[in-house]
Amino acid sequence: MNYSQQKYKYLYLLSDKYPTIQEVYAEIIHLQAILDLPKGTEHFMSDLHGEYEAFYHILNNCSGVIREKVDFLFARTLTTEQCAEFCTLIYYPKEKLEKLQEKEFLTAEWYETTIYHLIKLAKFVASKYTRSKVRKAMPKVYRYILDELLHAQPKEHVNQLSYHKKIVDTLISIKSANDFIIAFSKMIKRLAVDHLHIVGDIFDRGMRPDAIIDMLIEHHSLDIEWGNHDILWMGAAAGSEACIATVIRNSLSYRNMDVLEKGYAISLRPLSLFAAKIYPDENSIIASKKAISMILFKLEGQLIYRNPEFKMEDRLLLHKIDRNTSSITIDGKILPLKSAYFPTLSQLSPYSLTEEEAQIMRDLRITFQESERLHKHIRFLYKKGSMYRCYNQNLLFHGCIPLDENGDFANITFDGKTYFGKSYMDYADKKAREAYFGIKQQKNLDFMWYLWCGRKSPLSGRKIKTFERDIIDDPLSWAEPKNPYYHYSNSEKICDMILKEFNLSTKRGHIINGHVPVKVINGENPVRGNGKAIVIDGGFCRAYQKTTGIAGYTLIYNSYGLRLMSHQPFSNSQKSLEKNEDIESKSKIIEQMQTRIMVNDTDLGEEIKIQLSDLEELLNAYKTGVLTPQE
Repeated sequence: MNYSQQKYKYLYLLSDKYPTIQEVYAEIIHLQAILDLPKGTEHFMSDLHGEYEAFYHILNNCSGVIREKVDFLFARTLTTEQCAEFCTLIYYPKEKLEKLQEKEFLTAEWYETTIYHLIKLAKFVASKYTRSKVRKAMPKVYRYILDELLHAQPKEHVNQLSYHKKIVDTLISIKSANDFIIAFSKMIKRLAVDHLHIVGDIFDRGMRPDAIIDMLIEHHSLDIEWGNHDILWMGAAAGSEACIATVIRNSLSYRNMDVLEKGYAISLRPLSLFAAKIYPDENSIIASKKAISMILFKLEGQLIYRNPEFKMEDRLLLHKIDRNTSSITIDGKILPLKSAYFPTLSQLSPYSLTEEEAQIMRDLRITFQESERLHKHIRFLYKKGSMYRCYNQNLLFHGCIPLDENGDFANITFDGKTYFGKSYMDYADKKAREAYFGIKQQKNLDFMWYLWCGRKSPLSGRKIKTFERDIIDDPLSWAEPKNPYYHYSNSEKICDMILKEFNLSTKRGHIINGHVPVKVINGENPVRGNGKAIVIDGGFCRAYQKTTGIAGYTLIYNSYGLRLMSHQPFSNSQKSLEKNEDIESKSKIIEQMQTRIMVNDTDLGEEIKIQLSDLEELLNAYKTGVLTPQE
């Protein structure tokens, strides 16, 4: 057989990894066996908004998967209370062991029983994986011991059973059982969920988005679809002053300044001192918010003037303020202002920063650029994140695919070229990366702000009314019209049109996104388009829970199908440790497969088939003498 020079070179390199015919055979057998295993469980979460404790718990309980498996395995041998305590031990092993130690519950008998329960559960969650994959999930320090215990059989020879019991007894006697249980619990959680999808909005509102990212950095397998709040922080880190001002305004609005000051070492003191001087009668937070809001509106005005392609001239509102009548005229309507006191607003040049405002922004930009921890987190978002992702025939994105009033893809023109659908998402992804990693062009930085709040931004999908909410004393003016996508996503036909645009199967595929909280309390349904679209933002953020009626959705996609989990509010991890409280969750089957989904049916399966084709070509090259195998 004749091979091209490139193909020959590739097979030659491959032969270095599989130098003998026997090794090629072994790998082919191994990969073919993997194709016939059930697909791994995928876990989808969205709109975390800094709610660290709730996120930490749901990540630990795998959206209720751990509890379901414990109840199934131990329904006849453990009481409800014992199952709850065992689950809490798996969720928070280190902290729970400390609590049990205080109560003197950690006897040799307790350790032995608990370890055998963990072995039983681990065997169950590991059953759909190859032995090599399970071994990779094991902490190195206990890999040999875990491998032995997991593959022990109940009907083994008495000497073998004695050997395995001796391992457990030794762990207890040398006081290594606590470390072993912690490692064992971590492995079980890793095997319970094979891959994690974060469908946007890690930042803002909640107190600890930074802690969430620290956890995600340690996760074994995940991807992130950027949300509008994520892109805002990414734009701020890249150097966009409009994004920086918005990040600070949001932090002041939700009283989570510690994220900036303690999490990322970004001082707000210069802003606070300036605000106290110009708003002496206001408390520090309100004064600072007013000061940064006016800076923001000026920066946004400059940005809109610089970028006529954004078509957001209707957001140029500062020059329409009439301080004499304490009103503003928008679209021919005269609307009352909350206050006519704007000490830094110039009538002659309303969109120009004062000298002090300009200095504050220069200082803030430097602190954002110099925050090492912030940039570590932002680089992680770029490494694991994207505007959208196609994964196992599902289309994941945070906000929307912009549509027009007729339900067709909206056309968006930048740099003289028109984009829509997939091409627009690809363009946005490219520009977002250029803004951070490329030459710091103002145009790219401005585009990050557009992705945050632009009229046709796929991450925003609505007309943002920050100015109206801050300045105008008329709630009717605060309404934020949404992109037609949010109406048309109820149509199966439109969902199929979007899936086809991304080259996905309309038979198997689904659209999975977040961004807009599902108001369950008002009867809204997270499943739309005859099951084709699933919205998983149900109110993870505490600020939304009064209007949604729940505390968020998560989605589980395993070999049996899709299940939507709805969660009730989580109090705190301390109560969970003391009272073994879990998040109350309800499961709803979205789609149940008639036959189990195997690895052969997944993206991983397609990759394995390519590897098998390459290995078969290598085998043929060995057999025909094109390449010489080692003895």
